[in-house]
Amino acid sequence: MVLQVRGVVLPEREERSFWIDGDRLRTEPVRGDAELVVDGGWLLPGLVDVHTHPGTEDIHAPFSDETLRRHLTDHRDAGVLLVRSPGSAARIPSWVDQDPVMPRVRSAGRWLATPGRFLPGFGRDVSEADLVQAAVEEAEASSGWCKVVVDWKHDEPALPEDVLTAVVQAVHAVGGRVAAHCQTADGSRHAVQAGVDSLEHGMHLDPGLIGRMAAQGTAFVPTLSVFGAGADRRRAEEPSARRDWWLSGWEGMLPNVRAAYEAGVTVLAGTDSFPCGKVTSEVEWLVRAGLPVEAALGAASWAARAWLGLPGLVDGGPADLVAYDTDPTLDSPIPAHPSRIILRGKVIA
Repeated sequence: MVLQVRGVVLPEREERSFWIDGDRLRTEPVRGDAELVVDGGWLLPGLVDVHTHPGTEDIHAPFSDETLRRHLTDHRDAGVLLVRSPGSAARIPSWVDQDPVMPRVRSAGRWLATPGRFLPGFGRDVSEADLVQAAVEEAEASSGWCKVVVDWKHDEPALPEDVLTAVVQAVHAVGGRVAAHCQTADGSRHAVQAGVDSLEHGMHLDPGLIGRMAAQGTAFVPTLSVFGAGADRRRAEEPSARRDWWLSGWEGMLPNVRAAYEAGVTVLAGTDSFPCGKVTSEVEWLVRAGLPVEAALGAASWAARAWLGLPGLVDGGPADLVAYDTDPTLDSPIPAHPSRIILRGKVIA
């Protein structure tokens, strides 16, 4: 059965029709009568969460296919049809790519953590001397990404810049990309100066480094919603060096996100939290930080897809789209669930 959709396409804001042939979009009619499944409204490429960790949500529970399927289903049912998993407790299994009702996944293999810089045993624990080889292995075994935990505790040193630089060079040499978890000033600085492909969180980022991020193409994934959800709880804690460090970092995050966007840095939406399928909450935080609504929505749709190497709503592109009855760039808050979800050419909702 050939399906047809028509509506106003974002971000182009042009009224278009598409025919769905298998899992591909076509701009010309194909094979006889088509079933019209979207007639009017607003069409977007499927939503994207570029920082989510499906498969486990508790450090005491092992990674499982059952949990992975539940998390991905939660994403899909909210219109999140592409996710990037920048690190997980186990490599994403191959069945995900073959399942026609699961979102597309771009993974970074297991978290890579050197001693003292992550939860022991939760990712892949390696020495600094073995980190380069491990990073290449994870990138080649996944979707071309690896994830390095550059820092962890506020009062302990970050991964040395020269080690991280060697990781970036080696992974780039095999065609891969590097995501870096950073929450300290030193960690964020080392990541930017090493030339990582994405700065995850970026707490305590020196705003003086934003121009360099723009120039070298380092994307910023601030995961504001998960930090914002914990801000009041942190303020209620008894004063301590860790509390004050955390709050001072949080106070700089929204201004840094706005400055990064204005400088031309690719700012993207990632939730890093559970339940899955809440990427529109991150879009709202990006708006709060100062991004125009359309840019914030693009950070969770067409801009994120382009950054991950997938086209938007074009002839021959993947038939992954969401439809809204009204212009989602004018609605506040953005609806949590689209009116229609089509994944791999199949109507999901």
